[in-house]
Amino acid sequence: MAQALRIGLEAEQYEVTVAYSGEDGFFQLNAEVFDLVPLDLMLPGRDGIEILTTLRTRGFETPVLILTAKDSVRRGDRLHRGSC
Repeated sequence: MAQALRIGLEAEQYEVTVAYSGEDGFFQLNAEVFDLVPLDLMLPGRDGIEILTTLRTRGFETPVLILTAKDSVRRGDRLHRGSC
């Protein structure tokens, strides 16, 4: 999914940074400034909800587009409960 997004966004002249693990993404989000963050819920290492919850707690206000390969969000999932 990351490569498809990267290719599509770069074709539209956007500058793209890709992280392949939750830890790498979390580090990049703390080290750089982004206009938009597409965030996968099922990143290896540290999942997208954990990353987003931590960042929002610290005052991170950059818009986040949450992506997932899940076919649904069940009641009880952290996203459904509004943890971010």
